[in-house]
Amino acid sequence: MENYIAHRRLLNQGIIRPRQRRAADVVAWLGAVQAQEYEPAKWALGLRMGDGVADDDIQRAFDAGRILRTHVLRPTWHFVTPADIRWLLELTGSRVYRAMSSSFRRKELDTRTLLRGTAAVERALRDGQHLTRAELAERAGLAMAGVRLGLLTMYAELEGVICSGPRRGKQMTYALLAERAPGARRLSREEALAELSRRYFSSHAPATVRDFVWWSGLTGADARRGLEINRARREEIDGQIYWTIGSTAAGPARKDLAQLLPIYDEYLIAYRDRQAVPHGPSVLGSASRGQVTFQHAVVIGGQVAGTWRLARKPRAVSIEITALRRLTSAERLALDKAVDRYGRFVGMSVESSIRHAAQ
Repeated sequence: MENYIAHRRLLNQGIIRPRQRRAADVVAWLGAVQAQEYEPAKWALGLRMGDGVADDDIQRAFDAGRILRTHVLRPTWHFVTPADIRWLLELTGSRVYRAMSSSFRRKELDTRTLLRGTAAVERALRDGQHLTRAELAERAGLAMAGVRLGLLTMYAELEGVICSGPRRGKQMTYALLAERAPGARRLSREEALAELSRRYFSSHAPATVRDFVWWSGLTGADARRGLEINRARREEIDGQIYWTIGSTAAGPARKDLAQLLPIYDEYLIAYRDRQAVPHGPSVLGSASRGQVTFQHAVVIGGQVAGTWRLARKPRAVSIEITALRRLTSAERLALDKAVDRYGRFVGMSVESSIRHAAQ
């Protein structure tokens, strides 16, 4: 039944048969999209928007503020929409802060220091200012840098004071959330819980309670309440209970479709239970100085079949695929199509090669 679940997730997430043509619509459908790796995260949106969409299209949407980037759900950056950013922060921000509390203590960032620093940051960003982190520290008169400064800006994000501004060259900027998302909605906690549950169990289904708890950062009780409010549909598959809200994506599963998924893509990172689509350090990780570094995933027929690396050249990109098993001729042809699609997305010619992990 693994292929059945995988196929439904590919459809519901819009990876095959894309549902939306705008970056903001993809983010809204998914609820939030993990985005600490900014360039790969743009590709995560692009592959869900169908052919003909370019990296520049998503960059323009980001610079214009049609999608924002902030810390929400878990202690990492996510893309969110301006309409959703406030209620998402109000629902999940306190739990992110709780998860990071030991880091704040280690860097001697007590509540008084955080509040004073956030007030200084707010003053520095008034009247439409967009500042890099270093510029922000200088303008706000903050005697901190590195991780300590990063934690302060994270706190200001969780408090709903700042969020992403437009990118300047290769540097990110910060802006006031109130100026970047003046129409942001406010929801009661019950309404927000119902909305986030509906988004997740519509776009990521079939999924388990444990999956949603991992993805959202909320409690098991919150997850069950969200399912109850939405009258979610329950189904047992191979001894595991999965939930779906809304219509069920249909159509026969195809084993000849291949995708080049970016690192931390929602198709893999959004699930705690990995029975249906096995992955993890043993599959996607490479050891480096005793640590595991996750890589981009090659997915064929809904299952992880390898990894891929990207190297940029002046006028082209090079993609090196490492297959975890022998590939059929049809699978190699499907991979060629996936590589070509990525090339069209970045607007560059692509050179690709395939090797096997055992080599």
